[in-house]
Amino acid sequence: MKKLPFFDKIIFFINSVIALITAVSLLVPYVSVASISSLSTVSLIVPLLVYVNIGFVIYWLLRRNRRAFLSSFLLVLWYLVLGPFYQFSGKNEDTASDTLSVMSFNVRSFNKYDWIKNPKLEEEIHSLIKSQDPDVLCFQEFSMIKKRKFNDYPYNYETPGGTNKSYQIIFSKHPIVHGASLKFPKTINNGIYVDVAYAQDTIRIYNVHLQSFRIIPEIDAIKKEKSSKLLAKSGRVMLKQDEQAKLIKKNKEKNHYKQIVVGDFNNTQYSSVYRTIKGNMKDTFLEKGKGFGRTYNLLGFPIRIDYILADPAFEVISHQNFNERLSDHYPVMATLRLKPE
Repeated sequence: MKKLPFFDKIIFFINSVIALITAVSLLVPYVSVASISSLSTVSLIVPLLVYVNIGFVIYWLLRRNRRAFLSSFLLVLWYLVLGPFYQFSGKNEDTASDTLSVMSFNVRSFNKYDWIKNPKLEEEIHSLIKSQDPDVLCFQEFSMIKKRKFNDYPYNYETPGGTNKSYQIIFSKHPIVHGASLKFPKTINNGIYVDVAYAQDTIRIYNVHLQSFRIIPEIDAIKKEKSSKLLAKSGRVMLKQDEQAKLIKKNKEKNHYKQIVVGDFNNTQYSSVYRTIKGNMKDTFLEKGKGFGRTYNLLGFPIRIDYILADPAFEVISHQNFNERLSDHYPVMATLRLKPE
């Protein structure tokens, strides 16, 4: 450090702090949220940390300084331990008649409070869905009065009325033989699931909406709020998400049907929440996605917090992220095929 110019000393200090945060992020998915609830929020910024570390590597390489090794080492470790958030390959296979297409979309009550200044937004949502024509359509933050506009789907199951929960619904072209609510405690968030008769089999499909950090609607408040209070608040959200993820996992373990889990997890693939729900399931984006897989903009930075997870019994034929700004979230869709037994 003594041989470094003063400016480089400052840069290396910042580099070291970022390296420490990155090292913590590598541990977060494997440590109980109850142990580090506040620090668990670092999972939200892993993609940003990666880019910052790449910047430091470039800087030190241009300076021909061996300090480039610090961030280089962490980047290699990140890739090996947690995996990429950007997919270069996304070749989709030719679809056939024996496939099942599933779409998930947090529709934010169809812009009920005019968050997006677009008078034709609802019409555009319907147009997108009609053009894609998924076999199973899962909405989070649905609006009950819009249900009649999806009469193309003969079967549906929704969040039970009178529960004061955010409204989830599953539309299906295949018969729904059973449906139930997951009943997340002490929150308006919730999850539902249905058992669908498909291809002489029964598939359980979960549609979940985990606890929100409510970052975007409160940007101005965040700027004014003390960092300690903000961290404590984020920690409480993480604990709620952890509780909800464990309820989903418990239900999954009791179920003997093949499973698909979709929804708004309000957290990234680098969180223990995601790992708890995913288990040995396939993430369709990691299987067949391309690019960032952006489903949400966190303070302007693209992140992926909406997922379609498929039972290992399924082959992932395709995955698609949509760029249409029709909500604060972006819809995702995957096409699956049951493997022959």
